[in-house]
Amino acid sequence: MELHKTAIKLSIVVSVYNEEQTIELFYNELKKVLNEMVINHEIVFVNDGSVDNSLSIMRNIASKDSNVRIINFSRNFGHEAAMLAGIERSKGNAIICMDADLQHPPNQILEIAEKFSNGYDIVIMKRLDNESAGFFRKLFTKSFYFLINKISPIKLEPNATDFFLISREVAKVITNEFHERTIFLRGLLQNIGFNKATIEFTAPKRFAGKSKYSIFKLFALSFLAISSLSKIPLYTGIFLGVITSIFGLIVTFYSVIMKILGHTPPGYTTLVVLESFLFSIAFLLIGIVGYYIGIILTEVKNRPIYIVKEEIEQNKDKGL
Repeated sequence: MELHKTAIKLSIVVSVYNEEQTIELFYNELKKVLNEMVINHEIVFVNDGSVDNSLSIMRNIASKDSNVRIINFSRNFGHEAAMLAGIERSKGNAIICMDADLQHPPNQILEIAEKFSNGYDIVIMKRLDNESAGFFRKLFTKSFYFLINKISPIKLEPNATDFFLISREVAKVITNEFHERTIFLRGLLQNIGFNKATIEFTAPKRFAGKSKYSIFKLFALSFLAISSLSKIPLYTGIFLGVITSIFGLIVTFYSVIMKILGHTPPGYTTLVVLESFLFSIAFLLIGIVGYYIGIILTEVKNRPIYIVKEEIEQNKDKGL
């Protein structure tokens, strides 16, 4: 496949949070690929409130490379916000989002750019395997995609990642037409149409450090994704209400029959079990409703998704 380089102005959006051990190596690997492609490009580092030396390293890189820009957040706003900020402020007609931990291999960029050259507006990078992930994390990821594809009208590509390409047209739709404060970009990209392509890759082992997504954060991201794409959890009250009603009727009939037969069953254990079961369901439903109300509250407040402290661009007359 021939890559029409002259037609592509490539923006690489890189979300960075405490990656001082990998950022320079990532940059070197990325520039090696971009220089081999001989393509018009810019690299947009989004510093998501790093508390290590990541920003200093990026400043040093930007001082030597006119194609590098830095968006520095006032604090940590999260990975989704960082990607969105980079997309909004990028200048290219093709935008690739990726992480700086080297688990999104820069050597895949040529294949991604070829898909864009062939008319695709969205290129989704599907992870076949993650060499750094343990058994439980892989099981959790598999279970998440199975569940969300069962309850959501929007079917997600299993193991889709935050490593993707979008065209300028898609970027305009995301930034102008979607105004959610709680946004799940992976799901959004598979909901808006346009020509899509999928590329499979294997995520290598982390060069240094640990994943920023703990199990707790993975659960939080899962709830965010489910609430963004499906209203089914809100309807579980109806289903559980029917189930508990049937269960209650069975217990009622059993108690009445035993009373008629003169074999009144001891009531303490039955009451404790029944009440515990019903209260568990009630609190579960309250929690689900509370989560959705929390999302509504966030949307109603209409606070900014992120706050940019400064934008660093050493040579504004160069680059894209």
